[in-house]
Amino acid sequence: MSTQLATLEAEELKLSPEDRVLLVDHVLASLRGQDGVEEAWGAEIDRRLAEVEAGTVDLIPVEQAVQHARQALL
Repeated sequence: MSTQLATLEAEELKLSPEDRVLLVDHVLASLRGQDGVEEAWGAEIDRRLAEVEAGTVDLIPVEQAVQHARQALL
């Protein structure tokens, strides 16, 4: 671990838990979007939600979905 990183870590540990969560959120946000994955997932979620709301997809109970997933892994 670099000296700079160790210093940052020591300072971070002095923060309140709430402020540490905010700091981590800001650091993670700075890493998101670099490759477009976050935006792609957002678009996929929007697309799927629109399908559900339009009634163009058949929904299944979560228990059935888990059962299908388990069978696919066997």
